[in-house]
Amino acid sequence: MSRLLIAALYLVAATPALAHSQTAAPVQPSRLGLCAACHGETGHASMPGAPNLAGQQLDYLRSALKQYRDGSRDVPLMRAAIGPVSDADLDALARWYSAQSPQAHP
Repeated sequence: MSRLLIAALYLVAATPALAHSQTAAPVQPSRLGLCAACHGETGHASMPGAPNLAGQQLDYLRSALKQYRDGSRDVPLMRAAIGPVSDADLDALARWYSAQSPQAHP
């Protein structure tokens, strides 16, 4: 019984840390400048024709970035820009942009 009590206490003590790690704001990625030139630092595009990335779904952004990098989405500018970017950097960029607030439409 004491093992069960210890396990329960450990779980209760760990729960706030787990909740915090899942809701903590993402750290600004080191590769953000690569994307910010067209898509803006907070995901609000500064270049005509570039999509806004703020608030997009995390899984969608991850998938799209990998598809641009591997060429299955054939956009030469995007492939050149993120060709050398690692999976970890792509994930950090996707997390950053998905956590940004989208602009309201006028």
